Amino acid sequence: MKVIVLGGGRVGGPMAMDLNKDERFEVTVADYSDKALNNIKTKCPEISTIKKDLSNPEDVISLVNDYDLAVNAVPGFMGFKTAKAIIKAGKNSVCISFYEEDPFELDQLAKENNVTMIMDCGVFPGMGNALIMYLAQKLESVENVMVYVGGLPVVREWPTEYKAVFSPMDVIEEYIRPARCIENGVLVVRPALSEVEHIFFPQIGTLEAFNTDGLRTLLKTVKAQNMKEKTLRYPGHAEKMTMLRKLGFFSKEKNIEIKGMKVSPLEMTAQILFPEWELKPGEPDITIFRAIVEGIKDGQKIRYTINMFDRYCAETDVISMARTTGYTATVALRMVVDGVYTHKGISPPEYMGKYPECIEYLLKGLKERGVNWEICREK
Repeated sequence: MKVIVLGGGRVGGPMAMDLNKDERFEVTVADYSDKALNNIKTKCPEISTIKKDLSNPEDVISLVNDYDLAVNAVPGFMGFKTAKAIIKAGKNSVCISFYEEDPFELDQLAKENNVTMIMDCGVFPGMGNALIMYLAQKLESVENVMVYVGGLPVVREWPTEYKAVFSPMDVIEEYIRPARCIENGVLVVRPALSEVEHIFFPQIGTLEAFNTDGLRTLLKTVKAQNMKEKTLRYPGHAEKMTMLRKLGFFSKEKNIEIKGMKVSPLEMTAQILFPEWELKPGEPDITIFRAIVEGIKDGQKIRYTINMFDRYCAETDVISMARTTGYTATVALRMVVDGVYTHKGISPPEYMGKYPECIEYLLKGLKERGVNWEICREK
């Protein structure tokens, strides 16, 4: 089967290399970046590469038409229109792109084209969603869902003490999108970076957690009295990013003139921050996830805790965020190919969580790749 991976960056590249290990797949990567494509070719010469600007949906349709399966790993600002193009081409796919639009707007189109598209198929949104749905179905009612998730460099370097382990522009989107949550059964919107709290994790120490808009489709698919998601960073990060946002550095309005050209503060900020946020070759990162799901079963209060902690793999030179995000997507794509998951239309990850056989498949596939998720139950 011919697979096209759209986007060969720090997550898309490792996804292509993982799929290439499966003798059933003939893998091609499309990207506009020579650096990204050359990196893939150096590590895995047998993968085909295409230099392509993926910003035009019609070009994406034409490209994808020649393949059996697609992986959408483009940056978030391109994600929705790329997903729509894949559906129009009639190809089953998985998507890790973090876009703002409502994916269910594409559901009818996907059904009309007989397409299975698993979107948001990463860590969280991603595997965390699937496990939350899996546990929610074990309960008669869900009272509380609390999610903490983050990707970080192992070494803290002043001044930002952060490195972007996925698309840097998508990181900034997390800091400017209002955060939706459920409080007492009602949808509430909080500012991103708000309600900072400190939590101790044995593997890394004390981290800060703050509101971000990560619940996404869970707001519609899981009914809970209270539900919130927070991003994890080293202490002090939220204050720095809040200051930049307050001063207008993240504004998308093109109101700055430089040498006769109008640019937005965000474009300028990106040019300054992104080199600072770039992981050095071989620099280790970590990914950490914790979710607490509480509810009622047979008149008893039950509490589940989901944990995942992962590190950069020096043997394969794959960063943790690529392992935890990318391998979730590649295992899910195999699950579609194997006929374990067959839902037509748009599938948020929690749809997979409705089926124990899918959870078993995902956990097994991730464990084989060294990514271990654990579920603990307390009464």
